[in-house]
Amino acid sequence: MDAATYAVEAVIEQNHWWFTVRRELFAREIRALGLGPEARVLDIGTSTGTNLRMLRELGFARVAGLDSSEDAIRFCAAKGLGQVRQGDVRAMPFEAASFELVLATDIIEHVEDDAAALAEVARVLAPGGTALITVPTFPALWGLQDRVAHHKRRYRLGQLVAAIRRAGLEPGRRYYFNYLLFVPIWAARRAIDLLRVELRSESEVNSPLLNRLLGAVFRFDALTAPFLHPPFGVSALVVARRP
Repeated sequence: MDAATYAVEAVIEQNHWWFTVRRELFAREIRALGLGPEARVLDIGTSTGTNLRMLRELGFARVAGLDSSEDAIRFCAAKGLGQVRQGDVRAMPFEAASFELVLATDIIEHVEDDAAALAEVARVLAPGGTALITVPTFPALWGLQDRVAHHKRRYRLGQLVAAIRRAGLEPGRRYYFNYLLFVPIWAARRAIDLLRVELRSESEVNSPLLNRLLGAVFRFDALTAPFLHPPFGVSALVVARRP
């Protein structure tokens, strides 16, 4: 991501509606796995620490982080969220079968070779281990945030599931989420592009009232998406297992 985008995220990730509800969704999926506090966990693409914050709150004691950006690593250290190693998701500095849980949330869309990234996720997972993978979806939603985050693509759920299978993992639970805000987000991105609005990140478009309103909508969305399986959403989630 752009350095300015990291700076925005570092300030807002603890309380911004998108990050807080996303952490709640991930936490529910992780709790359902029944892992103990000593499970070895890897968060790939830590950015400014949103998942590290969640994993600490869930009580995990053996958490590793990985990010390619020195800026991201500095932000995580400043927040006291643990040590993050610098490295590439396509060639991670960890031994094979090192982790019972790997989080790759909104990371594989950043690399040209997503097949290599998913193969690495499979490699570092222990047999029987679980990967929680999310990506941004639908090319029609391409906009400012994709550009400042240096995304290479947006996915369809079936495309993601097929890529996970090719990497040697077994996809389990899968669904789109953030479906209720799909149309408003599409419209906002078209307006930003049409009006050439200058922003470091879409997250800057917020206020306390808007944060509460969007948080309430997204919270209902995140609670219902795993059961309703909507046919579209701004993001997709897959829980995959290494045989």
